Amino acid sequence: MKKLGALIASVAISIASFTSNVFAEDKGMVGISMPTKTSTRWISDGETMEKLFKDAGYSPDLQFADDDIPNQLAQIENMVTKGAKVLVIAAIDGTTLSDILQKAADAGVKVIAYDRLIRDSGNVDYYATFDNFQVGVLQATSLVNGLKERFPDVKPWNVELFGGSPDDNNAFFFYDGAMSVLQPLIDSGDIVVKSGQMGMDQVGTLRWDGTVAQARMENLLSSTYTEDKLNGALSPYDGLSIGILSALKGVGYGSGDLKMPVVTGQDAELPSVKSMLADEQYSTVFKDTRELAKVAVSMVDSIMSGKEPEVNDTKTYNNGVKVVPSYLLKPVAVDKANAKDILVGSGYYTAEQIDN
Repeated sequence: MKKLGALIASVAISIASFTSNVFAEDKGMVGISMPTKTSTRWISDGETMEKLFKDAGYSPDLQFADDDIPNQLAQIENMVTKGAKVLVIAAIDGTTLSDILQKAADAGVKVIAYDRLIRDSGNVDYYATFDNFQVGVLQATSLVNGLKERFPDVKPWNVELFGGSPDDNNAFFFYDGAMSVLQPLIDSGDIVVKSGQMGMDQVGTLRWDGTVAQARMENLLSSTYTEDKLNGALSPYDGLSIGILSALKGVGYGSGDLKMPVVTGQDAELPSVKSMLADEQYSTVFKDTRELAKVAVSMVDSIMSGKEPEVNDTKTYNNGVKVVPSYLLKPVAVDKANAKDILVGSGYYTAEQIDN
């Protein structure tokens, strides 16, 4: 009798295990290609999507390309070879994927561009991102508000401009959004860019590299601001902001009577949040990437179910071959006054993370 009971239990376990495996593998493989681990933002995005896909019954293949374009191409090709049904790609360089996406299309694989638009390919099916023009508007608006607050008796304000990576389509949206606010003030003489460096061809920062931004700011300070003082710097990303701030602190800004210039940012990375609370970086733009990950997973789920994914923009993002149907999320401006309410209140960070 004991043997019979053991046999029944064994069979039940086997059936349960088989059933579990069938359901776990039923929805198929999804490739997730992230550009780098140098930014905590991309690590968080990748790991959040990986968990959400697993919870939804998919088999995710998460890869980080370490800012190496050939590495990303090889990883994506491997995903296609292994049988991925859908690819979610945050490109290092959005202009380099045309050939590999053709291979994906030939294999029947759908492609979702994640936060960074993939250009020059008709094989990009959907795009999940934030309202990137509005990101720039928020950055510039915050910069102007900070200038009024920190330098109320100074006119004109001396401001320098920093752009994102020229191979990232978003960088141009950020810059254009910011200049829609700043250009009228430059034209009126309220803001002066003393270096004369304007336009993405002059202010872009390849690979969003903070050390490059720091070196450029050091050069600007030594060449242009030996007598005049800098009042603000438009920075499109927190990783650049930290480098810019290091250069500023290196020549005494933020100490004694030399006020720290107003420096903006984006992504609400923890070092920048702490910098804001310490009255160094003035602001950032919070993009809740947990919500973006949910949008990407929802798109994949719709595709795999034979449905059309939900989109809310079919006009803005022309990749040079087609207008890519997109879902845009709203960015939020964050400064010292509202940082804890927004970032801790939403559960993005804990109070301990911010305060320690």
